[in-house]
Amino acid sequence: MRPIPDDLDTPCLLIDLEKVERNLRRAQDHADANAIVLRPHIKTHKLVRFARRQVELGAVGITCQKIGEAEVMADGGIADILLPYNIVGAAKLERLRRLAQRVRLKVTADGPFVVAGYSKAFRGEAEPLTVLVECDTGGGRCGVQTPFDALELATLIAEAPGLRFGGLMTYPAKHRVAEAAAWLVQARKLLEDAQLPPETVTTGGTPDLWAAGPATGATEYRPGTYVFLDRFQVAEGVGAPEDCALHVVATVVSRPTATRAIIDAGSKALTSDLLGLTGYGSVAGYPGAVITGLSEEHGTLDVSACDTRPEVGECVRILPNHVCPVVNLFDAVTLLHADGRAETVPVDARGRLR
Repeated sequence: MRPIPDDLDTPCLLIDLEKVERNLRRAQDHADANAIVLRPHIKTHKLVRFARRQVELGAVGITCQKIGEAEVMADGGIADILLPYNIVGAAKLERLRRLAQRVRLKVTADGPFVVAGYSKAFRGEAEPLTVLVECDTGGGRCGVQTPFDALELATLIAEAPGLRFGGLMTYPAKHRVAEAAAWLVQARKLLEDAQLPPETVTTGGTPDLWAAGPATGATEYRPGTYVFLDRFQVAEGVGAPEDCALHVVATVVSRPTATRAIIDAGSKALTSDLLGLTGYGSVAGYPGAVITGLSEEHGTLDVSACDTRPEVGECVRILPNHVCPVVNLFDAVTLLHADGRAETVPVDARGRLR
């Protein structure tokens, strides 16, 4: 692991660019070898430079969760974007209409209300809006509930003015690849029999990235966290600790007792997600340390199980449990180049929640 630069002001995010490159290449190589298209989700990194690199390596385009993220990526020159989210409300639909004039855009819908909004906004546009049916294949979030519901909504989309039916989208439950595949295969058969063959069948989720391929019933895969990885993904076997490219760097600001250390990274720098793990991150070099609590600006470390213990003034490197919300907490990140040079850059789509 590369040393922490001496002049960092903590708490901050430190990203190893060599590890990012390895993670991106490994995923793209897997997609190429398994005849599936990669459309990475940028909600993890939120940086135009990484989105461009993903496309350079072979991704067909990118995925953005919100219009604001997509607008930033379009400004950065990304030309093919999927928004797998129900877009509701006049103001958002107008932004969507303007965005579609700039990039190749696809969206999703899981009900007639959303389809009606899209049709009203795009009626009379020179190019129809491509809409995919969102499918609940076991994830329990948004999505039509059965393959027959998918056919019904696809028919509605195909007949709606200003729209064209583009296929199916799902975000399946973790480690339920076979169940999602069976759902998608049935839906595809129904659509093909109805003369509505899905051009795209897109699925995603970094935990099942290495299972991605035609056997999943999909043509496209949307991983996000793979760019950096995190403590949860390591626990899931997606990568090893040495593959993790992003860490929160914090300073020990107090040692009030022999077994407790306080760092300057609290809930405003580290996610409160536990995801079944013990503690709010792992501390590099101190495997016995447990981050037991987070207040807004303080993180509490139990160091009672450590053979050696961090001292006041020491900088420590923390692997977060869930990297995606952590990136959104910071205005900037520090990129560590192969030659040791550190470069601080803004998080382009930080805070773009609408």
